[in-house]
Amino acid sequence: MEASIRTAILSNPIEYLKGVGPQRGELLRKEAGIHTFRDLLSYFPFRYVDRTKVEKIISLHAQMDFVQIRGRITSIETVGEKRAKRLVATLRDDTGEIPLVWFQGHQWMEKSLQQHTNYLVFGRLSVFNGYLQMSHPEMDLVTEETVTGKPTLEPVYSTTEKLKARGLTAKAIGKLTKNLLEQLSPHEIPENIPLPVIHQYRLMERSKSFFKIHFPASEEDAAQARRRLKFEELFLAQIRICRLKIRRQAASHGFLFTSVGDTFNTFYNEHLPFSLTGAQKRVLKEIRQDTATGRQMNRLVQGDVGSGKTMVALLTMLLAIDNGFQACLMAPTEILSQQHYKSIAELLEKMDLKVALLTGNVKGKARKQILKDTEEGNIQILIGTHALLENQVVFRNLGLAIVDEQHRFGVAQRARLWQKNTMPPHILVMTATPIPRTLAMTVYGDLDVSVIDELPPGRKPITTVHRTEWQRPSVMNFIKDEIKKGRQAYIVYPLIEDSETLDYENLMKGYEEVKAFFPEPQYFISMVHGKQPVDMKETNMHRFVTGDTQIMVATTVIEVGVNVPNASVMVIESTERFGLSQLHQLRGRVGRGAEQSYCILMTGNKLGADSKERINVMVQTNDGFLISEKDMELRGPGDIEGTRQSGILDLKLADIVADKAILEAARASAEKILQEDPDLTLPENQALQHYLAVQQGKSQWSKIS
Repeated sequence: MEASIRTAILSNPIEYLKGVGPQRGELLRKEAGIHTFRDLLSYFPFRYVDRTKVEKIISLHAQMDFVQIRGRITSIETVGEKRAKRLVATLRDDTGEIPLVWFQGHQWMEKSLQQHTNYLVFGRLSVFNGYLQMSHPEMDLVTEETVTGKPTLEPVYSTTEKLKARGLTAKAIGKLTKNLLEQLSPHEIPENIPLPVIHQYRLMERSKSFFKIHFPASEEDAAQARRRLKFEELFLAQIRICRLKIRRQAASHGFLFTSVGDTFNTFYNEHLPFSLTGAQKRVLKEIRQDTATGRQMNRLVQGDVGSGKTMVALLTMLLAIDNGFQACLMAPTEILSQQHYKSIAELLEKMDLKVALLTGNVKGKARKQILKDTEEGNIQILIGTHALLENQVVFRNLGLAIVDEQHRFGVAQRARLWQKNTMPPHILVMTATPIPRTLAMTVYGDLDVSVIDELPPGRKPITTVHRTEWQRPSVMNFIKDEIKKGRQAYIVYPLIEDSETLDYENLMKGYEEVKAFFPEPQYFISMVHGKQPVDMKETNMHRFVTGDTQIMVATTVIEVGVNVPNASVMVIESTERFGLSQLHQLRGRVGRGAEQSYCILMTGNKLGADSKERINVMVQTNDGFLISEKDMELRGPGDIEGTRQSGILDLKLADIVADKAILEAARASAEKILQEDPDLTLPENQALQHYLAVQQGKSQWSKIS
């Protein structure tokens, strides 16, 4: 009880803090996500300004950048006319003097500056007419505390134009934070990491780290505070994930899939288009074991582009149907769900099964009918977007939910599928983007992991080469040679939302160029892009799929999602504008048949260091796992499709690439603690247990654990 009272102040709405009030409070909520005192405490500075040292005016020189000086204002005058009007104040210390200049807001400055008064002045030096001066410096009255400079580094917080308009500059946010910290005593920020762990990793104590991260005495102080708080973020995430997994394994009941029946066997023996790889068989065996234990399956299947995850998913759905259950497959986008629907419906067309597609675009009568058939159990397999999570979607007996993850759905969304039956259905999560170990540990730490690490038989590794603009004619001749052999080619242009019009022009220019190299009637070209009407897009895609056209020019084939085993060349234009994972996904569109396939990365003649590195990785390896590690290193995890928002990764400070070592230490500590004390009842784990209980009510975790 006492601990709850102690931390109650941090739950206060932000407008109750002196200097905030209702209007600023509303803005802080909207613009910075600061709702409570606790949120402000966790709104960390992104850098610091060192104002702990004071320079003498005589020691200043033009090579210096920002400096801090202390002195007395000896004169203030307005000089110049109209646009050249400015306020000039002279600041003198015991070694010399320097002019301070304001070009804007000079009337306000003139009123607020006091002559013959001592100021601490901080700003950037510049040279005018051969003399040093300082423009628009920050002015603070000298106090006893600041005679020798500020006692701590000055924090710099991110802010927005709307916040600044209300006076909430980086400096003002610092003032509010200082105000809050002055109200807090150390016991109001209680410890939440067990003492043995704090001692093992020499971590700063929690209350001290919050004071030191906002107002450190030195960079070293700030680094120690940051290290402590990063460890805390990752440690708490790992405790929650590991607890979730332990509880689920201990307590969860799942439907029993005891028989492999007619549906599965008929498809496997009569309609399977190709024999399964060893890796696919191994993963299916793991799924069979999971679904026969009487506990709920929560498994992640990772596999590179083209490794046959969809087939594993389909066979698992047939297993569910054989045991009297329905199955659903959820994909993150409209196009992906349509693609899954099309390929699964085609594979099952000779079987007596009903497959349906439900997305935001299915409306009116059709939607009502699908909802009715699903509830009555007439639809055995329902495929769709997150529309499947809606309350109106009721299953008669859902036994298996498959999520084509692509990093887009968080733990909380997966948990919503658990409520679609009296007992939670088995969950299978698929991802085509191989996940770096650190990311898997964090985003998918609550799942058992299977890897399909083998390509179907007869697939040859794709040969990848880098070519520059001046080699274009030889690239086009190479495509002509491949077309002579009866093959087809993709030519892909980037489409980035920010520069859509320009990209569209580049695509059109590119299309004209391709037509010049490949004149009709000898060659036929399909063009597909986002601005085309749906039926036109469908027609152009269909012509390429059926071999009517030999070349497809497109914005991104990922969006198109066609599977053409006869296509053997993928040319990616302006490669430097794509991320590694996207390049790897695009490359996976060829190499789907038995012939040797090629991926040609086209760039301008000049390349930045990052682009060179990305291209080298692509040329050297086809291994999606290696590529994903490198991609995360280069771009950071926040860019890998929303992982930062995935429910678990609410990381304010930690970065799972840069802080890999901290993450691994946090994971090891969490596992050790929970192995010894799963319910956190030992005395040294009481503070952690209490902290988690308090947080439980505030977060989505309560929905899950």
